[in-house]
Amino acid sequence: MAFARSRQALAIAGVLGLALGATACGTGNDKKSEKASSPECAAYDKYQGHDGKKVTIYSSIRDIEADRLDQSWKQFEDCTGIDIDHEGSGEFEAQLGVRVDGGNAPDLAFIPQPGLLKRFVDSGKIKTVGADTKALAEQNFTPDWLKYSTVDGKLYGVPLGSNVKSYVWYSPKTFKEKGWTVPTTWDELIALSDKIAGSGTKPWCAGIESGDATGWPATDWIEDVMLRTQGPEVYDQWTTHGIPFNDPKVADAVNKAGTILKNEKYVNGGFGGVKSIATTSFQEAGTPITTGKCAMHRQASFYANQWPEGTKVAEDGDVFAFYFPAIDPAKGKPVLGAGEFVSAFADRPEVQAVQTYLASGEYVNSRAKIGDWLSANKKLDINNVPNPVDKLSVQILQDQKTVFRFDGSDLMPAAVGAGTFWKGMVDWINGKDTTTVLNGIEASWK
Repeated sequence: MAFARSRQALAIAGVLGLALGATACGTGNDKKSEKASSPECAAYDKYQGHDGKKVTIYSSIRDIEADRLDQSWKQFEDCTGIDIDHEGSGEFEAQLGVRVDGGNAPDLAFIPQPGLLKRFVDSGKIKTVGADTKALAEQNFTPDWLKYSTVDGKLYGVPLGSNVKSYVWYSPKTFKEKGWTVPTTWDELIALSDKIAGSGTKPWCAGIESGDATGWPATDWIEDVMLRTQGPEVYDQWTTHGIPFNDPKVADAVNKAGTILKNEKYVNGGFGGVKSIATTSFQEAGTPITTGKCAMHRQASFYANQWPEGTKVAEDGDVFAFYFPAIDPAKGKPVLGAGEFVSAFADRPEVQAVQTYLASGEYVNSRAKIGDWLSANKKLDINNVPNPVDKLSVQILQDQKTVFRFDGSDLMPAAVGAGTFWKGMVDWINGKDTTTVLNGIEASWK
């Protein structure tokens, strides 16, 4: 999941009354016409013919990430005359359904949960992608990625941003000063946690508060541990209800995660005890690392956006990340990740043009250059990725040997993955036992 705020759309209305037709020269707006015919707009020729049209986008992307979105497609807007009006919301998952059911659907939505996407497909709300969009998506993404937005053999969305979730953030500077070594196995991770706790510092900090989406960071913990204790095949059974949610294998993973998250000696550095995890926002959860009140924070690559301004993200910087160690070496080195899918609730030509553009190499490289973002798009040039953690993530995503699995809660039916699983993790953090929590989630899976 990525989070950001919306912007107000800029009015580009002109006073000229005559349109010059659907050509690259636009509608008579001299500034736009001149821009469209410039060399830098050549890459956008195939998207021309929609000058003065508006396309609305709804997502969970807020704050600085929303500002970067606006920046990433500005040249597309300038060259095509299409006005992209993006709105981000912390209540995206809950409000998207309200808007769609109320007849106020956005033209496009960035949907992070394949389970939620399927729900809208099943209700006939999402449009299949156009032929141009489909051809570009098949060219730029592997079948493994496209399957997450494919229902009954039809493609209903194209991947946009991606992230790698199997990371632990830390301070290289602090580790060097304290003589701590980055762990490469689970046993080393626990030994380091004990060592740090023994020195009087809480080794871990965490936070799962996220508005209507509160609980999702804890589900990521469970998924990462499930991949490591049970392997990808059992993980797939779990996310598709091939095994029940209260299966002993799932309980083992939850309890394993609990040896850190529900350990008062380990958490919650800078905030309090175990229960403070439920009220600490995910955005703030890792920041005590920068003040020495916490040593480690398990969170995705996109957390690079949350560090205080001026924080250096580098192997020798203020913060960096290491791979969340394997628990059972026999299970390999699996990687948990996620991303958003651009799905359309309208099929007007200008909407299809924007959806196609967002699947292109031009777009992903434009967004990557701005920083703190990555994609599984094969056209992404790693040299355009400035953040070292993101460079590492791109290498992982593009490595054919990586055993990648999509965020489990995002694959489950929305009522479970973005409902009872999230809520169950809040109850679990607040003291409810594993068996009761898992039984409740299992009962909700219809």
